[in-house]
Formats: sequence, C-alpha cells, structure tokens
Amino acid sequence: MVALLFLFPQFNYTAPKEEVHFKILGPEDLQAPTMKDNSSSISPETALQWSDSFEELLKHSDGVESFSQFLRTEFSEENIEFWLACEEYKTIDSDTKRLSKAKCIYTVYIDSDAPKEINIDYNTKAAIQKVIAKPTQSCFEDAQLIVYSLMKKDSYPRFLHSDIYLRLTRRKGPGSNMFRRRSRSCVFNDRGEATTKPSAW
Repeated sequence: MVALLFLFPQFNYTAPKEEVHFKILGPEDLQAPTMKDNSSSISPETALQWSDSFEELLKHSDGVESFSQFLRTEFSEENIEFWLACEEYKTIDSDTKRLSKAKCIYTVYIDSDAPKEINIDYNTKAAIQKVIAKPTQSCFEDAQLIVYSLMKKDSYPRFLHSDIYLRLTRRKGPGSNMFRRRSRSCVFNDRGEATTKPSAW
C-alpha cells in the first residue's frame, strides 16, 4: 500500500511500519505539461487575419490553438476549453451521448467543485442545474455566451498585444522590445554637479 507522509509521523498509526513505503518523485513527475508549438507552420499573413475580429480567429484551428496557448499563460484556459466543448456538444444527435457529454461538461466546468470552474452568474448556473438530468441541445448556450463575451472583450485584446501573437506576425522577436526607451545622458554643470538630459531620440 501507499501511505501519505505526515509532517508528524509519530501520530500516524494507520498502518504497520513494514507495510508502509513511499514514492520518490523524479524529474519526470514535476515537469509542467508541454504546449504544442505550431508557430513555425503559421504564416504572418494568416496570423494577421486573426486581428480582424475574434470571430475570424475562431475560424482557424491554428488561431484557436495559439489563443489557447495564450490563455494558459493567464491561467484561464478553461474558458476556451468550455466554449469548444459546448460547440461539440451542440452537434450531438444521440440522447444517450448528449446526456453523457452534458454531465461531463457540468462536472468539469459548471459544478461548484469543478476542477475548471468557469465564471458565470448564479442564475445561469442554477438554470443548468435544473435541466442537467434531461439536458437539451441548448442548455449551455447562456453560459457559453457569457464566456464568449468575456474572451472577446477581455482576453482577445490582450492576446493581440502578447508576445505569442506578435512573434507569429513577425512584429516581435524573442527577447526584443516593442518600443525603444528614451536614453538619458549624463552631463555636468559649471559647479561639477551631474544632471540627466534626455536624448533627442
């Protein structure tokens, strides 16, 4: 058996000593999930199209992936994941599959104890709870619209100014700055005191 390691082992009487062993974590257990790097296959012209509108970005699978990568840096990837899950849910024709998918979406994104709970109001959540036993094809539409609006008004503008997007459009290279800082030169006055003077560029 695998036992939990307590900070005060003298209080752990749950198992005989000879039955207890511990797992040693290796480097592979501590690695963060890797993200798909699709930047090399995206042309600057294609990436620039995504700035036309949020709707345009969602039409491109590479755009969705790049936007998802950006959301992961902001720890809000549950929003695009929920939106995509709802898009898939609306294509389901089978009642049995719809019920299974609805319960999955509810458990992962809606429930108060959901591991990736989205930010929706109480009334919207309560409306979903009432129909989750017999879900309809549109039962998540209100929640999906809230999340969509949040991404469009909040996350999408920041994405267009992010390093991830600017590198795709070749407007910014790794480690470079978007704007040059005004330099300040040091000069001495007649009394020998140092002063700073902004340069002309």
